[in-house]
Amino acid sequence: MIGKLQRPVDFERVLGRQSRARSAHFALHHLSANPAPSAWRAAKLRTASVELSTGESQPVHNPVEQNPPTAPEGCWVGIVVPKRHAKRSVTRQLLKRQIRAAFAAATGMPPGLWVVRLRAPFDRQKFPSAASDALRQAARAELAQLLDKAMASKPGTKT
Repeated sequence: MIGKLQRPVDFERVLGRQSRARSAHFALHHLSANPAPSAWRAAKLRTASVELSTGESQPVHNPVEQNPPTAPEGCWVGIVVPKRHAKRSVTRQLLKRQIRAAFAAATGMPPGLWVVRLRAPFDRQKFPSAASDALRQAARAELAQLLDKAMASKPGTKT
């Protein structure tokens, strides 16, 4: 299962660690953990009373779980494509799609939180079109190499 990281706290946890693998344009960060529980899961449920238009007050009991649900094991992917490295939104979206596709194609990825960060822009002289097939293929090939390098390296080592 591949989930999507969305909460800033998860991005901070993963990006606070050294990158696990780097390529010319991307950096890959990994943390062997599950996403932080949502605020609604951590909130305490309590009994409330609801006022009805008839004037009678009925107690409403919210179910209380002893153990809040935990996130299932799997890969959770976060993507950081800053505007300073990819000016056009078409290019940013193309890169995000390629990152998601590379993770979907990768097999045997260790579970945990993964963040792929664009760390350098692609050369506009070499790829003049914002969403060219050449850019798509170059990004996909580089991401495949990056994921292979991350799978070969041990956690905590920088390559």
